[in-house]
Amino acid sequence: MTERDTGPRVRTIPSGDNRERLVCPDCNYVAYENPKVVVGVVATWEDKLLMCRRAIEPRRGYWTLPAGFMEMGESPEEGAAREAWEEACAELEVIDLLAVYSLPHISQLQLFYRARLSSPDVSAGPESEEVGLFSFDDLPAVELAFPSVHWAIGHFQRVRGVEAFPPFGNPPGHTGDMRRGR
Repeated sequence: MTERDTGPRVRTIPSGDNRERLVCPDCNYVAYENPKVVVGVVATWEDKLLMCRRAIEPRRGYWTLPAGFMEMGESPEEGAAREAWEEACAELEVIDLLAVYSLPHISQLQLFYRARLSSPDVSAGPESEEVGLFSFDDLPAVELAFPSVHWAIGHFQRVRGVEAFPPFGNPPGHTGDMRRGR
């Protein structure tokens, strides 16, 4: 028997379920495939925003907020702070949840937090070509990597100086699907 002859390998609708899943025909183990959680920060130092130019695909060379996939065993806030450290060597304090974006076309749920940098000392990590602190008037708006980066920056600007607010979601009519211009 080879590895392909064991474990979950048959697509079928398990008993009591309503969608096709990968199932082991020997023991009926179901290998659930669930959306990935992305965590990130809109981090500021005084009146400047931390941005990273991507050194990896997708969208290499475009600007983004520090963000990435949440790891097992960490809270979303811990993951967002870790991503800021990995991408921009940035130490920060996560303040609160800014937005939750649903991107079903790529099976992602994205959580963005407001954060305050501990110092302006930032530098490119292995996933960034360069990092910088930008005034909101000087953001590289036409070179943003993903729609959710644009959304998070806009949502942050709407609540600058506001103490409490409900988290934002996708802008009306927007799915983040770049192939469709949204």
